[in-house]
Amino acid sequence: MKQPIYKGKIIELSVETVTLPNGAMADVELITHPGAAAVVPFKDDRTVIMIRQYRHAVGGYIYEIPAGKLQPGEDPRDCAKREVEEEIGYKVGTLEPLVSFLTTPGFTNEIIHIFSGKDLTPGTQNLGADEVLEIIELPLARTMDLIKDGTINDAKTIIGLQTVYLKTLGEG
Repeated sequence: MKQPIYKGKIIELSVETVTLPNGAMADVELITHPGAAAVVPFKDDRTVIMIRQYRHAVGGYIYEIPAGKLQPGEDPRDCAKREVEEEIGYKVGTLEPLVSFLTTPGFTNEIIHIFSGKDLTPGTQNLGADEVLEIIELPLARTMDLIKDGTINDAKTIIGLQTVYLKTLGEG
């Protein structure tokens, strides 16, 4: 049995009474999310473009890779391309899938698809009213130091940067 609690523009919250694989009954709180796409955009072979964005939920600015919510039925690649242009003002020429991961499977079905983006050309930045950010260019190697010292602490950003960094080590 599913009991809806709240439906917003990004998430739905419900409580479901379920039978677990061990036969036990449990009430499970579930946040349903449409998923998201994110991109590690490369300005050149060694430089990534990131954003420093205000996030009210954590009380300040954090470093992130461009990302956004999937629209109903939207292909993650299309979402990724859209978000890069909207947030940093570049069109992506080449997208390569890096990894897809569940964010917090204990209470949400959200999955984020991360891509590497190359062959950037100027586009049109188009920020939403709730997007307060600045664009930052960093050497990929420097981002590893910022992860180690806690400056970069956003999960999708850490996963994306570390995945692409490890991949480039294998190519070099």
